[in-house]
Amino acid sequence: MLLNHRKAGFNANAMSVWEAPEEKAEELGKKLASFSAVSHCYLRPKYPNWKYNLFAMVHAKTQDESNKIIEEMAKETGLNNYTKLYSTKEFKKVRIEYFSPKFKEWEESII
Repeated sequence: MLLNHRKAGFNANAMSVWEAPEEKAEELGKKLASFSAVSHCYLRPKYPNWKYNLFAMVHAKTQDESNKIIEEMAKETGLNNYTKLYSTKEFKKVRIEYFSPKFKEWEESII
């Protein structure tokens, strides 16, 4: 059984993005991931035009609740350079089907 977070009332979903020191990023990522409102958290490289390297998806029922959770995450980690990217649209998710005849058909069509 899969939980549909929107149907369950979690409509204020934000990808919180954080600028973490490289030497502490893994430790801080584990701390962010420990919050019950976080469904997934991962480490990415920094780029010249994108300084954020930790990403944590926060699910809440209201934007105010989401903001409060993210503020608490900032307090607990000591990270103060972050922003919130709120979901505006969700695209249909399709579960992967392994060894599908459709894949073989596609593969043969490109050869």
